[in-house]
Amino acid sequence: MVTVDEARKNELLAALPEGELQRLLGLLHVKSLDLGESVYEAGEALQQVYFPTDCVVSLLNVLEDGATAEIAVVGFEGVVGIALFMGGATTPSRAIAQSGGKCLVLGANHIRAEFSRGGPLQALLLRFTQALITQMSQTAICNRHHSVDQQLCRWLLLSLDRLRSNELRMTQQLIADMLGVHRVGVTAAAGKLDAAKIIEYARGRIRVLDRGRLEHSACECYVVVKKEYDRLLHRGRDTA
Repeated sequence: MVTVDEARKNELLAALPEGELQRLLGLLHVKSLDLGESVYEAGEALQQVYFPTDCVVSLLNVLEDGATAEIAVVGFEGVVGIALFMGGATTPSRAIAQSGGKCLVLGANHIRAEFSRGGPLQALLLRFTQALITQMSQTAICNRHHSVDQQLCRWLLLSLDRLRSNELRMTQQLIADMLGVHRVGVTAAAGKLDAAKIIEYARGRIRVLDRGRLEHSACECYVVVKKEYDRLLHRGRDTA
């Protein structure tokens, strides 16, 4: 059975009152995800939701020609598979592990039943969904109006906020696929940040050296998303 300490590594579960969390422990199980592993595919009937504890999952839209672009990223602050409790069983996006690690899994029937009960978990899931929609909307605006340099900074910050680390393991090609841009653009943008000693990039490993300057180099999209998550989730714990 999942322990309380394991469950509390996910911020949504950690925000539940003790009694509510205890009741869920026997329904949850641990799953490990490898880097690049598919969580679910577009159009696939979802069988469970995932509460990341130390992995990060990218939600991607896929075009007919196979091209992809990330629409949102989820880590220990949230849950993957919102279609199951929002009234649908499928989604047009796919989800892959951007950073390998563990998550806690709850089956489709259980999450639907828990959501229907109302109460603290339902309120947290709805607030998270609103925050996720904000991230998706802001990503669309960012991809249309801001430079690859700014998009990369936003992406790095959002990803790092969902990891308990200042380091990412990610190739430039994978980053380009996430942003929906050409690799050469990511190479140039990462090179500028590396030369300025804001990040250190080598062998598929990105380490942030100066978080403050990275935030300064990003567009306003990062701050908009972060403020909404803080407003809806962090403050919301006091009333969950």
